[in-house]
Amino acid sequence: MHMNKKTIQSVFLGMVLLLMYLPILLLAVYSFMDSAIIGRSGSFTVKNYVYLFHSEDLRSMIFGTLILAVIVAVISTILGTLGAIGAFYSSKKLKRPIHLMNQIPVVNADVVTGFSICVLLIVFFKMDKASYIPLVIGLVSLCSPFVYLSVIPRLKQMDPQLYEAALDLGCSPFGALRKVVLPQLTSGIVSGFMMSITLTLDDYFITTYTKPSMFDTISTYVVNATKGAQTDVKTALWALSTIIFLIVIFIVIGMNHTGRKENDHEI
Repeated sequence: MHMNKKTIQSVFLGMVLLLMYLPILLLAVYSFMDSAIIGRSGSFTVKNYVYLFHSEDLRSMIFGTLILAVIVAVISTILGTLGAIGAFYSSKKLKRPIHLMNQIPVVNADVVTGFSICVLLIVFFKMDKASYIPLVIGLVSLCSPFVYLSVIPRLKQMDPQLYEAALDLGCSPFGALRKVVLPQLTSGIVSGFMMSITLTLDDYFITTYTKPSMFDTISTYVVNATKGAQTDVKTALWALSTIIFLIVIFIVIGMNHTGRKENDHEI
């Protein structure tokens, strides 16, 4: 009995998804075991999660990273959204150059961006790393272009005459932007904000070049911890990775559900 094309596609997609998520699922399984080596059998335990939430060092690192991620995400979302709106309502001659310039940080290697920002802000402008300003500027420069790319598609789906119509009806430019344009972009703005959070948590190179010496984000802490012999810390980071993965899954499901409801409402 021959498999039809749809069945073959489903099997292939299942294999790809399995290869993508198997390492994460394996890490999640071992986060509930007392084995310090993946591949070695062990007994069920929650000690990794207990250590994660009871270690002052880990809690401080996680809390500091989350505060940084929120600050960077807010600034990046504002800049990326305003940039997308400005580009959308610009003349045709400006739209393409703006879009191309936005693509450069997206495709550029993080190590190049991080080193360039380090040279510009810390070496040339003599900014102190301890002020956190180079770190925030570096991460914002990474995240803002992705917010731009999240908002632009929503702008293209919107009627470009809505803004002018609001002005004709007596709205001020800021009022038309706030009451007419921004509500149409909500899903793109939220997507850009969440992507900024993820990029901040994930980035290593820009953070390494620009962060204060005594400050660690999750990414830099994980790299340094896995180089040492601190078994409790290493296995606790397995638990942290599992928690982050579950949170991301719930966020993606929620965003897809919200987007589906918006599409149904538009139809």
